[in-house]
Amino acid sequence: MDKCNAFAPSITNNSNSQIMKNTLFDFISKYITLTDDEKNVLLSLDLFHSVKKGTILLKEGQKSKESYFVLKGCIRSYYILDGEEKTTAFYTEMEALTPPCVINKMPSDYYVSCVEDSILTVSNSDMEVEVNSKFPKFEIMCRMLSEELLAKQRIDFDEFKTSSPEQRYLNLLHKRPDLIQRVPQHQLASYLGIKPQSLSRLRARITEKDKS
Repeated sequence: MDKCNAFAPSITNNSNSQIMKNTLFDFISKYITLTDDEKNVLLSLDLFHSVKKGTILLKEGQKSKESYFVLKGCIRSYYILDGEEKTTAFYTEMEALTPPCVINKMPSDYYVSCVEDSILTVSNSDMEVEVNSKFPKFEIMCRMLSEELLAKQRIDFDEFKTSSPEQRYLNLLHKRPDLIQRVPQHQLASYLGIKPQSLSRLRARITEKDKS
């Protein structure tokens, strides 16, 4: 499936709408307090989109202004090297992704696609500039989120570089056990930096250790 052509219409009128709105506002409330007027401004932006599994949100070589926040589901970023997908990250509920191409205004180096049927908020840089100019507190929240994300990415990168495949898998089991069941094995193996058959052997070895 191709990019936004596969986006379903805004979900603000379906049965999930109130739940998704509340989920988003509960998340935002951890950083800033919103007035009813500010909530209405956000809702007027048509942020909420239902996206089918397999939808490609961003392609290598494509320019984009869009950032994503996962309300429900899972998306991933990956490169294609020598015809093989190399998964770099998974984003699930309450996680945000602003692709580097949005910031540097260059063509994207990688792909972003949906691992599951997902409900996302999709914003663009022009929209954010407009909202931030009207409500400066949103800019404060975006800066806080960016700082948190950078710190997490730094920790994850350092941890990944200094750990073995088994340690990476055990860390995943500890920190994000849901991914083990939600993500196809070949994508999970790619994320861990190993082949699918190596992941199968690794899981079997860990299971045996747990039994003994």
